[in-house]
Amino acid sequence: MDVGVWLRDLGLAQYEQEFRANDIDAEVLADLTAEDLIALGITSVGHRRKLLAAITALRGVAGSAPAGAPSAFSAVDATTQAVPVAERRQLTVMFVDLVDSTALASRLDPEEMSEVLRAYQSTVVAAIGRFEGHIAKYMGDGVLAYFGYPRAHEDEAERAVRAGLAAVEAVRSLRPKHNLSLKIRVGIATGGVVVGELIGAGEAQERSVVGQTPNLAARLQSIAEPNGVMIGRNTRRLVGGLFDLADLGSHHIKGFAKPVGAWRVIGESGVESRFEALHPAALTPLIGREEELALLQRRWDEARDGEGQVVLLSGEPGIGKSRLTRALQQRLDESIYMRLIHFCSPYHVNTALHPIVDHLQRAARFDRDDNDDQKLAKLEGLLSLSTQSVPAVAPFFAAILSIPTGGRYTPLKLAPEEQMSKTLDALADQVEGLARRRPVLALFEDVHWIDPTSLELLEQLIERARSLPILLVITFRPEFKHSWIGHPHVTSLTLNRLSRKSGCAMIERLTAGKTLPTEVLQQIVAKTDGVPLFVEELTKNVLESGLLREEGGSYVLAGPLPPLAIPATLQDSLTARLDRLIPVKEVAQMGAAIGREFSYELLARVSPLRENELHEALARLEESELVYRRGTPPHATFAFKHALVQDAAYDSLLRSKRQQIHAAVARAIEEHFPEKATAQPEILAHHYSAAAFAEQAIGYWLKAGQRAAELSANAEAIGHLMNGLEVLKSIPESRRRDELELDIQTALGMPLIATKGYGAPETGAAYARAQELCSRLKCSEQQLFPILYGQWAYHGVRSGWSKSRRLAENFLAQAEGRADRAMQVVGHRILGLPLAHLGDLRAAREHIEQALALYDPAQHRTLAFRFGQDQRVAALAYLSLVLWLSGFPDRASHAIDRALEEVGEINHVNSRGYLLAWGAAPLAHFRRDAGAVRQYADAVISLAEEHGLLMWLAYGKIFRGWASGAQGRPSESVPEIVQGIADCRATRTLRDAPYHLSLLAETLHRAGRTEEALDALGEALGYVAKTQDRWWDAELHRLNGELLLSLAAPYPTEAEACYRAAIAIAQTQGAKMLELRAAASLARLWRDQGKCTEAHGLLAPVYGWFSEGFGTSDLNEAKLLLETVAGGNRSA
Repeated sequence: MDVGVWLRDLGLAQYEQEFRANDIDAEVLADLTAEDLIALGITSVGHRRKLLAAITALRGVAGSAPAGAPSAFSAVDATTQAVPVAERRQLTVMFVDLVDSTALASRLDPEEMSEVLRAYQSTVVAAIGRFEGHIAKYMGDGVLAYFGYPRAHEDEAERAVRAGLAAVEAVRSLRPKHNLSLKIRVGIATGGVVVGELIGAGEAQERSVVGQTPNLAARLQSIAEPNGVMIGRNTRRLVGGLFDLADLGSHHIKGFAKPVGAWRVIGESGVESRFEALHPAALTPLIGREEELALLQRRWDEARDGEGQVVLLSGEPGIGKSRLTRALQQRLDESIYMRLIHFCSPYHVNTALHPIVDHLQRAARFDRDDNDDQKLAKLEGLLSLSTQSVPAVAPFFAAILSIPTGGRYTPLKLAPEEQMSKTLDALADQVEGLARRRPVLALFEDVHWIDPTSLELLEQLIERARSLPILLVITFRPEFKHSWIGHPHVTSLTLNRLSRKSGCAMIERLTAGKTLPTEVLQQIVAKTDGVPLFVEELTKNVLESGLLREEGGSYVLAGPLPPLAIPATLQDSLTARLDRLIPVKEVAQMGAAIGREFSYELLARVSPLRENELHEALARLEESELVYRRGTPPHATFAFKHALVQDAAYDSLLRSKRQQIHAAVARAIEEHFPEKATAQPEILAHHYSAAAFAEQAIGYWLKAGQRAAELSANAEAIGHLMNGLEVLKSIPESRRRDELELDIQTALGMPLIATKGYGAPETGAAYARAQELCSRLKCSEQQLFPILYGQWAYHGVRSGWSKSRRLAENFLAQAEGRADRAMQVVGHRILGLPLAHLGDLRAAREHIEQALALYDPAQHRTLAFRFGQDQRVAALAYLSLVLWLSGFPDRASHAIDRALEEVGEINHVNSRGYLLAWGAAPLAHFRRDAGAVRQYADAVISLAEEHGLLMWLAYGKIFRGWASGAQGRPSESVPEIVQGIADCRATRTLRDAPYHLSLLAETLHRAGRTEEALDALGEALGYVAKTQDRWWDAELHRLNGELLLSLAAPYPTEAEACYRAAIAIAQTQGAKMLELRAAASLARLWRDQGKCTEAHGLLAPVYGWFSEGFGTSDLNEAKLLLETVAGGNRSA
């Protein structure tokens, strides 16, 4: 069908050029709306009505074809077809059935029955057409209609219900031949479907709808009462409070495993506005609109003082226009002003004065049961508030309210144009009359849907308002065109999106203050783009989805977090935005598959369109403000204005089509943009995953994880590698599959160590699985080294030092057997650690120094990425502790200084955390330098919080707590140390547990809680006995003795035993510094007991051994003590 011919047949050929300029062909024509006609510049109400009637008739022709026959529109040649072949979308399905049609057929002649059916069908088709539904087909005496296909509106569920009610009323009024009283049943359901695929052939060809929704609509129809409209749960949720409904409970329906909820539609509700109807619950507090609300308040203050004001409040759907006007009304004192509220409707763009009539009916408080006289009396009461000439103006109001006046007033004998002109004057006079009594707040909402006659009245009111105490607030969407700017009393206010901070605050209100998991909050913020409606609906959807469970004052994930789905309440609106551009929708879908942002160059590589066609399509998307553009093609980049619009475009694609696009995108990147494949392998991984090319996807996820780990982006690395494991599930069992998994599990170990901790179950599981795979595949020693290392670290950090030592010895033996110098560096270092913890300080020092001797920065710096930290920095960190324990405090300080210098050069996050927590902070504690401990603790906490390093964060808390306690705030510091120890245990980090408990004991003692301190030391000594973690054992015994002496009733004998045990342990280990401390403590006790000779004899040889560190507090105290006991001997 040629659109030009069709227009000429209607006598409207003047619009042909505009139709062709906007690409309106036969397929698109079927779905034009009144809004579209206005956008095309058709200002004549008569012409719009004529066009809409003709379009409805065409739909009827399409729908009245025999079942299975192609419609007038589906028969359009495929090359010009605008409707996608098949796509996924949310659809509201209506099924209408004629009651007792079998009985009618038995009573009537077939020809008569055919006439009845045609009358019934045309009546139903007309009702559906009024609300722009699509007649799918006739099914015997049933009519199947779709709302939301082939073109969506933002309110399809509401349209379907209105159409159902209209169909019932129209069929009820229908009186075909034989004076039959016809009745229908209507069922309506909403849900996701696949729609549009052509099935069948020839005359039987039709577009299918696959999904449960059509079946549910048919079943709901079957349980409806005659002339009843029955809706399902999803439809009920979408219509909110727009209709009065009767909840009929759940029903067991054939074909559905679970009971189905059903609601009977009684009629339209009496709710004042669409906004209130769709937000029946308490409104979310207004957030992020303080400045806008203050501006409205200022304009109100000016208007109240007699300087009338007009505010033009514009913004995209969902941005909060209605919510802001509600906030203004709540702020004002109702006793001092009069409120006039007018709501424009998408269903009444061609109904003259609809918002005015609706307002007057509400203001006069008309009831459904009022007769004409009652309505007139109420109308007169309303008019008396604004005029003393009620009889003179009442006829004009009665006429637009369709109330017969009988002989009550002088009849109006005016030409239609003159009567309407006087009616508009009377309406404007009424507002002016009210304003002369009290200030008036007049709201005109959704003026983008205003009818032309109401628009004339509004323009009159804008002009009159300047000299009256009126604030006129007009809300509309950006596409509405007007000429009101420039008047001195008119202010334009455009609502922008909420800031991230305001969006988060809104989410917090919706969750009643309960915190969401970080990843959930980030997804909501990213997808909603600061649009309040999106924020509200997506947050509510998440809370109702079962993804979360409550734990205390927070929500936690109940399982893996999938991409958040578009709420059903937003589906129609988002799909409608895309459907306005059906000819170029496929380009939007391709762009959506590429991502939120997509380059022209990449899109051009995968699009089948010619260059000029692609330019034109992108220009259309840009003009519609679905996408933004930066730069000029071919170097342009496009971005979807809203993430949810991108999601809607992508979700509408069939899975098979998505896979084709993703595969094409991946190949294009590999072939034409290799630099992107190298720099951002996760992009290719994503596209190959979505294309179901598993092996290619896994390879790129592995590369992405390794690259992220090299950049110390450990959380991202884990995410990439876990994605690879997820894709791996689609590969059948085979050697190749095991090889791929081995690579991923091995790569996963280091990022898990950095974020979860060496001893975390996840870390152990990754390395255990890698070991299993390695054994199965008989992999090389080179592949085995990282696995052995991971298992060594896992057992060591859980204080399995004996097993850790065996693993390290195995590692070193294999490295030496292969003469692999790099692995020997690692092997010597990792053997030094368990030796130190087991108390063999001499052997530990030898191996660590051997690792340092073999280390070559040019060759071995990259080992940090394979083994979690730079080997030289880690070796120096531990060497400093071993040196200090061994009695070389100056060399220990020199080692830590070199490590701090080098870690600053390599910029490796985990190496820095390792050095601060396992080197610098403990050495500063050994030296009793609380200020330095605090400095290193703050640094490691900052690093850990920035990069999500849980184990380092726990260590930082312990050291910060100890430092604060040593600096005079012990009581406040104890909880932080306790929390740090608990956090270590949560990550299964048990290494250093005895040491950490000693820090707690010191702080408890400072806080005057010595009994608790002794308990902490008892727990520490228990750990030593269980784990053989002995490097701090001597100091634990010494501290125990110190605490026993500090009790109100001291225990000197027991304390002496502790000191003697400490000395013996230190001597066995070669821990000269701890031996010095223990000897000093025992010498001090003997001095106090008058045993100065014994004290001097004990301490002097230990002190005399030292060759350095004479500036340290330990040696200074020992020297002073020796002088004291020596003096005591002389005085004796």
